[in-house]
Amino acid sequence: MAKIELDLPFNGWAPRPHQRKLWRHLARGGKRAMAVWHRRAGKDEVCLHHTAVAAFERVGNYWHCLPEFLQGRKAIWTAINAHTGKRRIDEAFPQKLRANTNDNEMFIRFHNGSTWQVIGSDRYDATVGAGVAGIVYSEWALANPSAWAYHRPMVEENQGWAAFITTPRGRNHALAMFRHAEQSPDWFAELLTAEDTGALTQAALAAALKEYTALYGMDVGTAQYKQEYFCDWQAAILGAYFAFEMAQVRSEGRVIAVEADPDRPVHRAWDLGVRDDTSIWWWQVQGAQPIILDHYAASGAGVDHFAVEIEKRRDIHGWKDGTDWVPHDAKVKEFGTGKTRVESMQALGLHPMLVPWATFADGIEAARRTLPLCVFHPRTEETGIAALEQYRREWDDEKKAFRATDVHDWTAHPAASFRYLSLAWRQADRREVVVPKQEGWTIPPPPDDRRGMRL
Repeated sequence: MAKIELDLPFNGWAPRPHQRKLWRHLARGGKRAMAVWHRRAGKDEVCLHHTAVAAFERVGNYWHCLPEFLQGRKAIWTAINAHTGKRRIDEAFPQKLRANTNDNEMFIRFHNGSTWQVIGSDRYDATVGAGVAGIVYSEWALANPSAWAYHRPMVEENQGWAAFITTPRGRNHALAMFRHAEQSPDWFAELLTAEDTGALTQAALAAALKEYTALYGMDVGTAQYKQEYFCDWQAAILGAYFAFEMAQVRSEGRVIAVEADPDRPVHRAWDLGVRDDTSIWWWQVQGAQPIILDHYAASGAGVDHFAVEIEKRRDIHGWKDGTDWVPHDAKVKEFGTGKTRVESMQALGLHPMLVPWATFADGIEAARRTLPLCVFHPRTEETGIAALEQYRREWDDEKKAFRATDVHDWTAHPAASFRYLSLAWRQADRREVVVPKQEGWTIPPPPDDRRGMRL
């Protein structure tokens, strides 16, 4: 393995001192690595060059996964190394090594048969059936954690490797993975701040702090600076809708293994997607509190898939069946079937009910009022709580202000279904009645309480 560490014949690149531990772990055959490094520490640089070596040691498919597919073009495919003026992919994968390059698909095939491609965690289901020998998850804290759950069996089957590189984005799935990595002898885990690496001068850091505070104000700007350059897990997500409420959930210890009352129904709130994710929250009202019991999301699956997941949880936990609260677009007929999604749900034995029709702003406000009452089971942590903590407004860089619209990434679907939960849970508590299955089923009207509804 000394050759891999010391002899890089492709372009003479060598890791900087603070990069060597990660490089050596991967070069010596390490299968799992997580590097939480500050901004501009060269996380992608190390992993791109390792992938180049790995692709010529073992013929296989290799991926570089960004949170969103479209981010990959700017962040990796066309990114320029400020120190050399060259494209990063040209430094890692020189033209002489390539058989062909597909710019549209951000795909490279090498002369030895290996391939490398930029993919997105927002389209993880598009990689079905593809054997993969190595994956780099860049900006893992912003990625859809379901991507790794989907890819992991492929990596295991091929005895491949996976590297997760990121700066923190709150106490989300990236923190949970880092803690797991720290405790596992098979993982590499490292957190490096700007103070640890010395990669940036004090003048550069001072300039970054000045820029952040000018953009976002002293408090938020300082928090962002600490997050980006000192890997602070506690910093609030910039523009997060529920930052204050979710911080309270954490500080008050409301993530706890609470169980359902077997005599009361467990309801479900859905955000129904076709090409996008479908997201479901399971909850039960106990006293004046919504007890949030589970969360599940998947992409590109039909209602029948989710009916199986519901049945699975019912069998495991013995939950009494409740109502399926769905948005109003569930009554629109689907192309090709001529049926509404509500009718498809009813045909599968589910019990759909339309949530009160409210504006987006009303839904956000309902969620903000509901979250201080909620208790979350830890099983909701990875895809549910993490999404609520990261769900955020779009930033307009020209106007230096947040837009009224949300960032439509993987967090948007769990947030939407939680908004529906927030609009429905009080009515569900009053009803505690399952909609009966009947021939010629029609969409039931929403509850009489129409406050805050968009008519």
